[in-house]
Amino acid sequence: MNCIKLFGERIMSRDPDRQTAEIQIRIAIMNHFSALGRAEIEAVC
Repeated sequence: MNCIKLFGERIMSRDPDRQTAEIQIRIAIMNHFSALGRAEIEAVC
């Protein structure tokens, strides 16, 4: 993979296995960004 495309760009791969991998990479990146923005709540007694 030469570079990671923006989330709105088309999938570049023509092979179905590579398309699946490309989509999984994008999902992993979005999940990581979501985790960074999520607050952690801790109970204080």
